[in-house]
Amino acid sequence: MPQSVRSGTLDDKPDQTLGPDASGEPEQRRTGEAGGVIGRWRAGVTAQGEAYTYEKPLWRRILVGFALWSSILVGGFFGLSLLAVFAIGWTGPPPTFNMAGMALKGVEVRTTWVDLKDISPHLVRAVIASEDQNFCTHDGFDLKEIQKAMQDAENGGDLRGASTISQQTAKNVFLWNGGGWFRKGLEAYFTVLSEWMWSKPRVMEIYLNVAEWGDGIYGVEQASQERFGVSAKDLSPKQAAALAAVLPSPNRWKVDGSYASGRRNTQIQSLMRMVQRDNLDTCVVGP
Repeated sequence: MPQSVRSGTLDDKPDQTLGPDASGEPEQRRTGEAGGVIGRWRAGVTAQGEAYTYEKPLWRRILVGFALWSSILVGGFFGLSLLAVFAIGWTGPPPTFNMAGMALKGVEVRTTWVDLKDISPHLVRAVIASEDQNFCTHDGFDLKEIQKAMQDAENGGDLRGASTISQQTAKNVFLWNGGGWFRKGLEAYFTVLSEWMWSKPRVMEIYLNVAEWGDGIYGVEQASQERFGVSAKDLSPKQAAALAAVLPSPNRWKVDGSYASGRRNTQIQSLMRMVQRDNLDTCVVGP
């Protein structure tokens, strides 16, 4: 008897690990179920999180891309234009669009740079007298002349330009001939930058060196030599007035024609004396 009980007890030991615990559930089954539920819950949350993505609508992606590239282009334009105006004010302008356009037409372009100190004060007074009498006092735009031109047009008169020397310089250096609001807007923009970065003498110097005098002639030195056979610093008042007279339309009027050498020449010389008398040229040639 004791041996059989002992044997029975030994035989039951392996079954104790698989038997029910105090809760009445087999231990391995309870643990497996618990681990499986938690594992499946975690797996479900992870899978759901990875699968969920928010895709922006096409119109929004296009709008954001357009805004981004527009900002880049506008910022690049502003940066390059500031750099260009500064560099040209320091070193002088390269060949202009107008020169390139003339060359493409088969016309030989001739130009010679000359410093302002080597240009006759008569020519400075002549272009101020005929083109922009308020050159020394305005900041790039002559608002009084603009208003006057608009009133003349409203009263039935011909629409005339009211561009200052500063505006003409900006157009000649950075832009092209022709009208249109887009070009006029760019002209105003470069005028503001030029007036901000350049001095009045520098504006006048660049203007006189890029202005067109017809037949592919650019710059006052080249014009003086080809039209009168003298250097720009040796121009007489009459010669200076003749050069200034043809500036509005250099390929239509000639410095030795009846317009530039006749009545218009006399008018400009009279205005030149007024410019000198009223000190309208002091920002360029001094008192």
